[in-house]
Amino acid sequence: MEGDRRARSGRAALALTEIRDVAPGLWIWRQPHPDWAPHLDWEETVTSTCVASRGEVAVIDALAPAEGPEAWARLDASPPTLALVLKPDHVRDVDVFVSRYGARGFGPRVYFRDDLPETVLEPLLPDGQELPGGLQTLYDGRSRDETPLWLPEQRALVFADGLTARAGELRVWRTPWHEQAVLPALRALLELPFELVIVAHGEPVHDRAAFERALDLPPGP
Repeated sequence: MEGDRRARSGRAALALTEIRDVAPGLWIWRQPHPDWAPHLDWEETVTSTCVASRGEVAVIDALAPAEGPEAWARLDASPPTLALVLKPDHVRDVDVFVSRYGARGFGPRVYFRDDLPETVLEPLLPDGQELPGGLQTLYDGRSRDETPLWLPEQRALVFADGLTARAGELRVWRTPWHEQAVLPALRALLELPFELVIVAHGEPVHDRAAFERALDLPPGP
């Protein structure tokens, strides 16, 4: 779990480590997570995603950009209309984007007691729900109240924790029901014509071949 958003609010901003253009209308920024600690099973630097699609602009599992004006300048130039939370412990800074830009917030039906959004978020369900901009929720079989997203304009999948890339290699995140439930659900995603995969933890951007290889590797991290 990523930690307590309320505890994070009083901490000094950490340096932005990277801004990367991934595809037309799709970019990411990366920075250290304020609540990271060495004992956690995910890397300190995490990824936030922004996508423009069919007249909408969505930020996905986004931390407010840290020191430096470039990321905020990009966001101000194309203000987000949607702020999406893909799993209960990725609330991060959804309230900042809703407040600053008037974005519609979407997220899971349940949250952790110590990491509740102040915004009342519209439900985000892993059942093929079509969001504004044509973004579509997906099912990953993990039973974590989590949904990946399909970005049709960019032919990309975005995952919260369903896949991770510690040490740069894309892997499916371990669950007790990996063989029984997760692999069948992820293999079903191969029916989509995606070319890119974005993950929140580890090296953020991968191609379709890396996704296919991940299905044959032991789960991680």
